[in-house]
Amino acid sequence: MSVHHQRYYVPEQSIWPIVGAVSLFLIGMGAALLINDLAKDQHGAGGYLLLVGFSLLFYMLFGWFKNVIGESMDGLYSSQMDRSFRQGMSWFIFSEIMFFAAFFGALFYARMISVPWLDGAGNNAMTGEILWPNFEAMWPLEKTPGGVKTQYMPWEGIPLYNTLILLASSVTLQFAHLGIEQNKHTQLGFFMMLTIVLGVLFLGLQGYEYIHAYTDLGLRLDSGVYGNTFFLLTGFHGLHVTLGTIFLLIIFLRILVKGHFTPERHFGFQAAAWYWHFVDVVWLNLFIFVYVL
Repeated sequence: MSVHHQRYYVPEQSIWPIVGAVSLFLIGMGAALLINDLAKDQHGAGGYLLLVGFSLLFYMLFGWFKNVIGESMDGLYSSQMDRSFRQGMSWFIFSEIMFFAAFFGALFYARMISVPWLDGAGNNAMTGEILWPNFEAMWPLEKTPGGVKTQYMPWEGIPLYNTLILLASSVTLQFAHLGIEQNKHTQLGFFMMLTIVLGVLFLGLQGYEYIHAYTDLGLRLDSGVYGNTFFLLTGFHGLHVTLGTIFLLIIFLRILVKGHFTPERHFGFQAAAWYWHFVDVVWLNLFIFVYVL
C-alpha cells in the first residue's frame, strides 16, 4: 500500500522575531520611563524610546507580513500549514484573553476587596478608623486615602459614541466577509474601507477623551487606583485597536492593489476579522465594568 506524504514548508531563518522582541522591550521600557517622567513633570528619554519601539514594531509587522504573503502567493503552503495558521491565531487570541483577564481581575480586586478593606470592611474596622478615619469607600474612587482627588469619566458622550462605533465596525466587517465569500469585490472593498475608517475614528475620539481627562477632569495615571485601572485597561485596548486597524489596512491593500483572496482561500482576512471581533468584545466589557458600573 502506497503512502502519500504531504509537503510541509519550513521557512528560512528570520530576523523578525528578534526585531519584535526588541520593539516590545523598548515600548515597555519607554512607557515606564515616560510615566515616571510625567509624574515628576520632567522630560526624559521615555518618550523617545516609546517612539522608537513603536516604529520598530510597525516595521516588523509590515516586513513579516510581506514575507508571509509572498510565501502564500508562491504556493508554498499546504493544507497542513493552513491548519497551523488557524491554530496559531486561535492560541494568540486566547493569550490576549488571558492578558485582559489579568487587568480585569485587578480591577475587580480593587473594587470589591481593597477599597472596602480600606474603609474598615470585614475585620479591619479598627484599622480603617485609625489609619484613614475620613476615608469613604466608593467607586469610582474620587478621593484616595492619601487625599488625592480626581473626577471620574462618565459613560455618556465619547465612551458611548465609541461603543456604537465599534459595534458598527463589527457589522461592516461582517458585510465585507459576506462580500469575499460571495465574490462581490465592490461590497468587499467598500465595507473594508468603512471598517478601517470607523477604527481610526475610534482612536481619534479616544485620544480626545484622554486630553479631556488630563486637562479638564484631573484624571491621570497618578490619580490613585481608579486612574491606574482606567488608563491601563483603556490604553492597552487602544493599542490593540491600533494593531487591529493596521491588520485590516494591510488586508484592504492586498484586496485593492494586489487582488488577493478568493472565496475558497482567504484565511488572512479571517484572521484579521477574528482579531477585530475580539477587540470589540473586550471594549464591550470595558464599557460596562469601567464606565457604567
